[in-house]
Amino acid sequence: MTLSPAWLLLAADGLLIIHTLFIAFVVFGLVFIIAGLAWQWRWVRNPWFRFMHLGAIGIVVVQSWLGVVCPLTTWENNLRVRAGDVAYAGSFIQHWLHKLIFYQAEAWVFTLAYTAFAALVVLAWRLAPPDLSKK
Repeated sequence: MTLSPAWLLLAADGLLIIHTLFIAFVVFGLVFIIAGLAWQWRWVRNPWFRFMHLGAIGIVVVQSWLGVVCPLTTWENNLRVRAGDVAYAGSFIQHWLHKLIFYQAEAWVFTLAYTAFAALVVLAWRLAPPDLSKK
């Protein structure tokens, strides 16, 4: 089955939205954990939330250390190329989300930033550990 270029671009935009939500979960998850520590929000100690958050940043850091491009980025670019589009040029959604989450820097800068962010997540884990008595 061959999808039309419009469907391929729609799928690429969908992946971009998923990618953006993943990034938002990692970044704002830590913000909420720190706020929850300060304001004693019990929900930030939920083990499901905390393990998913730690796993999410862990995946990013391991990919960065190994020099692996995020599979969501690769998949999105492949869909755009199959649609006859240029990678990272296209729809309104794509234009603005890419400006928000993609920028140019040396690879080591990203590796350092991801590793430092992961260290903050681990520190938050130590300061506000998940309540493992909850299921």
